[in-house]
Amino acid sequence: MSKETNAFLQRPLRGLRKLILTQVRWFRNAPVTTQAMIWAAAAGFTFSVLNTFLRVLSQSMHPFQAQFLRYLMGVLVMLPLMLRVGLSHYRPRDIRGQFSRGFVHAIGLSLWFYALPHLALADMTAIGYTGPIFSMIGAAYLLGEKMRLDRWVAAIIGFIGVLIVVGPRLSGSGGWYSLIMLASAPMFSLSFLLTKILTRHENPQTIVVWQGITVSIITLPMALWVWQAPTATQWLMLLITGVLGSLGHFFLTHSLRAADLSSTQSVKFLDLLWATAWGFLIFGDHPSSTTLLGGVVIVLATLWIARRESRRAAVPQR
Repeated sequence: MSKETNAFLQRPLRGLRKLILTQVRWFRNAPVTTQAMIWAAAAGFTFSVLNTFLRVLSQSMHPFQAQFLRYLMGVLVMLPLMLRVGLSHYRPRDIRGQFSRGFVHAIGLSLWFYALPHLALADMTAIGYTGPIFSMIGAAYLLGEKMRLDRWVAAIIGFIGVLIVVGPRLSGSGGWYSLIMLASAPMFSLSFLLTKILTRHENPQTIVVWQGITVSIITLPMALWVWQAPTATQWLMLLITGVLGSLGHFFLTHSLRAADLSSTQSVKFLDLLWATAWGFLIFGDHPSSTTLLGGVVIVLATLWIARRESRRAAVPQR
């Protein structure tokens, strides 16, 4: 290969590398609230891909077995890194807190997985958006975080968008499963609050690893009750869910560590856009007019609070 050809091929790579480094520098210099919201958005997108795989799995495998194997695969995926860094690095300072969080999360998961095969991804995601309301209230009363008026307004506007999406479906054939999915929301919110507490004295890697360990232990009896040998394809999909789940929780934990829980909750409403897209592309779910209208309301609320949080963080505190 001539020097001219080599230089021609290297030019786009240098440009891409420069672009990536520029974005990394921008991210590091951004206000911490903006960083937290970006972490939260990355977590939401990753979880949307994960949920797509899990819905496929739950249609051919019992939900209780799927939830156990999904978290077990997460632990196995992280095991090489744990061995390379050293197991002592992942020794928790608060083992009781880790298992408390795992127990609460496992309850929410059992409800969520049970309803998952019977709901469209967009509907499932929209119902889960009641979680930020529980999270904001819990953060104010349990963590002492300041609940500003604009955060409440953003959450309420986003929740109105959710009602526009899911309201017409509650009276349909999936109404019962919608209520089961709804019951999982406060459990996940409590899990997020416990995660926020753990970030005060645990690093994100330890929290992610121990969530996988504790949930796997707690959900094992339910999985054994309904166990059927997975196929090779199912094992491959489970391995992928392990990677996605660990990555998503890593992003989420960084978000919770960077800023107040309340300041990032409205970003979660973007997940509805991802869920609608994956539902259409993979399952042929056609978004209704109410889903699209609700999505617009949610995006407007998200953009509004993101702008306000960024401006507030840029103002020096007296």
